[in-house]
Amino acid sequence: MGKGGKEREEDKEEILMANDFFWSYTDEPHASRRRQILSQYPQIKELFGPDPFAFLKVTVVVLLQLCAAIILRDASWLKMLIIAYFFGSFLNHNLFLAIHELSHNLAFSTPVYNRWLGIFANLPIGVPMSVTFQKYHLEHHRFQGVDGIDMDVPSHTEAHFVTNSVSKAVWVIFQLFFYALRPLFLKPKPPGYWEFINLIIQVALDVMLVYFWGWKSFAYLTLSTFVGGGMHPMAGHFISEHYVFNPKQETYSYYGPLNLMTWSVGYHNEHHDFPRIPGNKLHKVKEIAPEYYEGLDSYKSWSQVIYMYIMDRSVGPYSRMKRKISKKPE
Repeated sequence: MGKGGKEREEDKEEILMANDFFWSYTDEPHASRRRQILSQYPQIKELFGPDPFAFLKVTVVVLLQLCAAIILRDASWLKMLIIAYFFGSFLNHNLFLAIHELSHNLAFSTPVYNRWLGIFANLPIGVPMSVTFQKYHLEHHRFQGVDGIDMDVPSHTEAHFVTNSVSKAVWVIFQLFFYALRPLFLKPKPPGYWEFINLIIQVALDVMLVYFWGWKSFAYLTLSTFVGGGMHPMAGHFISEHYVFNPKQETYSYYGPLNLMTWSVGYHNEHHDFPRIPGNKLHKVKEIAPEYYEGLDSYKSWSQVIYMYIMDRSVGPYSRMKRKISKKPE
């Protein structure tokens, strides 16, 4: 290809790459759709309430991951990396999404019990995040896409530096850091009593792990968290949920097998429509009211979503729907 053709291709890429968010001048779609579905299918309210098996599921994964960390205390770094990517990452990402489930109080009817279970689920992740996550995540639901409030949306700084396939790939690898640190820079909230409890218990576990079994046990846990939140099939949900591939739609569901390991977070339109329904029952929403979901774009592969995000020159951190606050959503 000649120089002129190369320049025309680069010009095309510059034209295609978004330089601002998608701006909506209507309220987020979930509250109105929830009202429509409930008026037509009031039996959906019977799905509301906690998952009675949540405590058992969280406990099994926590103990399994902590046992793996102890077993790997003398493993080589290469062996640890391989096991962390193909095993530990799935467990820690499962626990991250368990914390997401618990942020909606979907394990117990009493909120404080959910908070304690969230702190317990946090242990193998290595860094305290359960309590802080809930504070910001509930705002994401109440103020989806609202400028300055919804910290799920990337910052202008991220979008400024992430402009091509290489930088998007790097961003995907480190997306968990951006996801965790973004609210602390853009909208810091003073830590509360429960956050200090979360911190103290987490640090105590980390110190105990290092003291009795060594740094490699702790490294395995943090490595599992890092690789599981980056270029990893399960981490595809970070992109698939709200990154706009269709300008007419801002939330997307995933109907693939990894829902079995992720508390069905893939049913994301259903989750935003009915955040009081636990993951193990979200599929029933689509079964009861199929006409509200079958016409929406959805995915069957999170790995494919990551590939599309990196390779599609028109998609990047700006590919999110934003809106100015108008009234307090229901």
